[in-house]
This record gives sequence, structure tokens and C-alpha cells, in this order.
Amino acid sequence: MSRKQQMPRPGTDLGADDTGCPILHVDMDAFYASVELRERPELKGAPVIIGAPGARGVVLSATYEARRFGVHSAMPMTRARRLCPQAVIIPPSRGKYAEVSRGVMEIFRTFTPEVEPIASDEAFLDVGGARKRLGPPAAIAAMIRGQVAREHGITCSVGVANSKFVAKLASQHCKPDGLLVVPVDKVVDFLHPLPVGALWGVGERTEQSLVRLGIRTVGELAGVPVATLQRHLGQAAGAHLAALAWGRDERPVTPHVPDKSIGAEETFATDVDDPVKIRRELLRLSERVAARLREGGHVGRTVSVKLRRADFSTISRSRTLREPTDVAQVLYATACDLYTAAGLEKVRLRLVGVRVENLRPAGEVTRQLGLGERETGWREAEQAMDRAARRFGRDAVLPASLVRPPFDGMDP
Repeated sequence: MSRKQQMPRPGTDLGADDTGCPILHVDMDAFYASVELRERPELKGAPVIIGAPGARGVVLSATYEARRFGVHSAMPMTRARRLCPQAVIIPPSRGKYAEVSRGVMEIFRTFTPEVEPIASDEAFLDVGGARKRLGPPAAIAAMIRGQVAREHGITCSVGVANSKFVAKLASQHCKPDGLLVVPVDKVVDFLHPLPVGALWGVGERTEQSLVRLGIRTVGELAGVPVATLQRHLGQAAGAHLAALAWGRDERPVTPHVPDKSIGAEETFATDVDDPVKIRRELLRLSERVAARLREGGHVGRTVSVKLRRADFSTISRSRTLREPTDVAQVLYATACDLYTAAGLEKVRLRLVGVRVENLRPAGEVTRQLGLGERETGWREAEQAMDRAARRFGRDAVLPASLVRPPFDGMDP
């Protein structure tokens, strides 16, 4: 649970008037952990942590029983184990989570086309256009919660409000497995008792600056002149927080937001300075990125690598290709060239990453072969691998160099 989720529940009885509240924020409860517990019901009620078990692993999800010990997402696994030594550790199954996420998003779209996913386990919905067909927003929220539970065996919490900002806060307040409506005329009553850290855009440093000004609650922030906030926080941040303090958030739900880039990265279990192992990991990451490009119907022109040294210093290198691609072998060759050009072949690395930018719909691109050039066949081979992965799992078909022996210094 993040710092911003550790907020007191509203002290005011808000009522259930959802007039003028078409915005829902739907958030799965402990998503990865909940998906795992479907197959391991004997662990329900026990502290469970999802994450790579190695020393470099981080917590991806934790049940609420584990969170009571202070465990939260993005925490180093070593610290989580110290806080909750009795927790059951389950390695992540990302393909399983992606499948459930797709199913949940499909449920949302049966209620309204106005769905804006903001993560694999949460989305904003505008149900204003569904009122005549399905009823008021709170009733729609209840139907969504019921359908998610029936079809996927997991719970979600839903905030109902007149804006995205307030709806997201409401869903956090009613976790787990809850529904909270914030009526339009109760928005200020809901917001003002909250700590300033509840506001979007208030990180630890901004919160410290506000506390130095004597501002600890949203209500105290609302009473400060905008000019004063802008003088201390900057023009944009001051105006932004002043608006949020009064519940003003004009952003619409925006469906079909195109991906700006697609990438993957890996933190090694121990620092690696073997170029053969580095290149093998670049191949694995290139395969993952290319599969995601094809799944989303994208191709991209700019390939970049991220290389983090053992001392945590990080460099990135990129190259724009002659034509866009979704082929892993092209990404891999480019990533290897960038790794070599970075001059880090004898340097111990903690993390490597591959990313593709300048995305375009694959259907808009026609590849032109040069005079005498032959098609390589890589795209067709990788599409066949995609079909095998959908049927038998992601690791059903792999390049030979990725069928590696165990205990080679990398996380499984």
C-alpha cells in the first residue's frame, strides 16, 4: 500500500446521492495476489506477497493481511521479509495477470465505451451515457463489482464522483471490496479533512514544503491564496493544487489513449559483467517487447537500451531505424549495437532494458524490399511463436540461446 493509500476514511456521512456523478474509478483489490489466491484458496486470510524471491526482487502485490505489517508495492523483498517473516512468497505469473486484466477491461466496456485504463488493474469509466439503459452511476458500479467477482473470482473497489480526481480518492477510501459515492455537494466535506499528501502531484518533497508553511490538510491548503502557493511551489504546481483542494478537475475520461512507447527491463539477481549473459538478456527483452508490439498492433522506429551500473548510475542509448518494425531479431541486433557502442562490455551491470518508441499502427506500414533483397522470414516465425504462446504459455517456444541452465545469476 502506498503512502497515499494510507489515508483516514472520511469522517462525514456523505450519503448516496450520485446525481451529477458519472465518473467511476474501478480498482482491483490487491490484484496480483487476488489472482493467485483463486488457485490457492487455502492461503486466504494469510499474509501473501507476490514478487521475485531473489535478493534483488521487489514486492509487486501483497494481501491486506501482509500490508498490516507495513508491506507495500515496490518495497525491496528483503525488507518485506523482515517486516513479515511469516508471509508466503509467490513468484509472479505475468501472463496470468495480463489475461485477467484483459477480461476485466472487457467487462468495463460492456457497460460503456468510455473506458480509460490507467494500469492493468484500474480504470476510469464515464457512465453518463449509460444511465437510461442501465440506471444511475452507483447502480452501474454495483453491477460492475458483481460481474467482476462472478467471472474472475476477485474483488474491486469503486469510487463514484463528478471528477476523476475525487473518484480515485473515493475508491482508495472504500478498499477493499467497497463502493463509495461522493455527492457533488459533499466534495469539499470529503476533501478538506484529508492530509495534503492525498492530492495528486504532492510527493514527499512537496508535502515537506507545505508542512513548512503550516499546511497539513487539504482544507488548510484551500485557504491559502493561489499566489502564495505559486510563489513557493511554482506557477503550474501552485495553480494545480489550489484547484484540486476545491475538487476542481476538468479532465475527461479519455479512452483509447495510444501507447507512446513499449519496453521491458530486468534487474539481475547479482551484478553481471559477462557480455554473453548481457546479450542473452537483451534477446529475451527484445522478444518480450516485440510480442507486445504485435499484440497491440504496433510497429516502432526508435530502439533504446537502458543500462544501469552496479553503482546505480544509468545511461541510455537510442537509434532510429530506417523503417518501423515489430520483429524481435531487429530489436535485438539494434540493442546489441547500442550496448557495444556504450562501452560497458566490461562493466558490472545491475539492470538492462529495451524500449521501442515512435509507434505507429502496423496496418499503416508497408515494408519495401530493396532491389535483390529477400524477405528474412523472421516476422512469420515470430508470429508463429505468438500463436504457440497464446495456446501453451509464453515459454512454450523460445530461441535456443534463451533455454538457459539454472543458477546463472539472473532472476527466474
